[in-house]
Amino acid sequence: MAGKTGPNSPRRRSAEVKVRYLQRRLWAAAKRSPTRRFHALYDRIHRSDVLWEAWRRVRKNRGSAGLDAQTVADVEEYGVERFLEELGTVLRAGEYRPQAVMRRYIPKSDGKKRPLGIPTVKDRVVQMAAKLMLEPIFEADFLPCSFGFRPKRSATMALEVLRKEAYQKHHVLDADIRDYFGSIDHDKLMKLVGKRVSDRRVLKLLRQWLQAGVMEGGVVSKTVAGTPQGGVISPLLSNIYLHVLDLLWTRHSAPLGTLVRYADDFVIICRTKRECIEAEKRIRVILARLGLELHPEKTRRVELYDGKESFDFLGCRLRKRMSGKLWEQKRKRVYFLLREPSPRSMKRIRQRVKGIARKSRCHDDIRDVIDDLNPVLRGWSNYFRTGNAAHRFNQLDAYVWRQLKTLRVKRKGRNLKAGEAAGWSREYFEELGLIRLRGRVKYPARPFWRNA
Repeated sequence: MAGKTGPNSPRRRSAEVKVRYLQRRLWAAAKRSPTRRFHALYDRIHRSDVLWEAWRRVRKNRGSAGLDAQTVADVEEYGVERFLEELGTVLRAGEYRPQAVMRRYIPKSDGKKRPLGIPTVKDRVVQMAAKLMLEPIFEADFLPCSFGFRPKRSATMALEVLRKEAYQKHHVLDADIRDYFGSIDHDKLMKLVGKRVSDRRVLKLLRQWLQAGVMEGGVVSKTVAGTPQGGVISPLLSNIYLHVLDLLWTRHSAPLGTLVRYADDFVIICRTKRECIEAEKRIRVILARLGLELHPEKTRRVELYDGKESFDFLGCRLRKRMSGKLWEQKRKRVYFLLREPSPRSMKRIRQRVKGIARKSRCHDDIRDVIDDLNPVLRGWSNYFRTGNAAHRFNQLDAYVWRQLKTLRVKRKGRNLKAGEAAGWSREYFEELGLIRLRGRVKYPARPFWRNA
């Protein structure tokens, strides 16, 4: 068994294989017939292998407890097989009723709070099982301009499209939808789902989740619009809703510019200012059909030419910069789209580092503090390493080193000897296991002018 990872249970492993095979068949059938409506999906949702795979993914995400206070650990203590058998029996009998989601708020970088809806573990498992069956069907329809919450697509791929398009395009519409997840029209969303799904039991299941209500302050309030962020099925439903935007833009407005969308965040990169203004007008018309509108303060037009302005997208600050190497070698003015962590991303990671290496931990073993820091730094660097982040990586390395050095100084207190702090260099902490971000930048592809 050496070198193997994953569950050792043959049942769980076979369930994963069967579900993937079923997903491939659903995707192939939907791809062959763009107008086909699937009518026998509910029976697949409560299959034992689908529920086992749904449970595996819910357990991997490690979410918190919902309204019933039942956690993933409680389910494991109760017995996973027993839990899934009972859940399958309820689904087959048509007696499943979702509970209201628990409202929680997480702070945003601008000082505001983002509302989240936390379903119960039972509801998350059923939502995941439904997603496993619905996602392949709609993936066959989704367009390449959409990158958010889709299998085998990532934010880095979206940023790479912008990098290539920005070589000859200099104007960007940086768009933001006002209260997107709270403004989704339930009736319009169900009509869009009904174009591909005719199984009434599945449609009833989706409508129950949309109208389950929200528990806040001990009071349950019914929801007449929107889909709560935090639900397993919410990202798929949001992509289905905004697929109308992708489709109408691709059919009628693609010559104006290239649309790059990640969930509800999207930008359109155009050649001229006139095209950018026209793109904004058409986007407003399309969103009005969906009952949505652009945020008046966060939506803006950006001119990238000669590095005049910049914009933030997916945690990155993007602006044009002239290649100094090509200017020195060939005296050519070639501008490329520089991509680095945005000021908000830098502030957020510094806050996390400061929270982990807080002064109250000065008497903890420094190796334990480093063990807590390394996963955070590694994950952050893996996301931003594909851009021009070398300078920002060096800044963060210095900040982490200063925080750890402060812990050492505070622990010594009055017993600190002259010149002792000079020995606590970055190399000292790296010998104790601290990872270094410098040198971790790895570009996903060669510059396009070199390929030419």
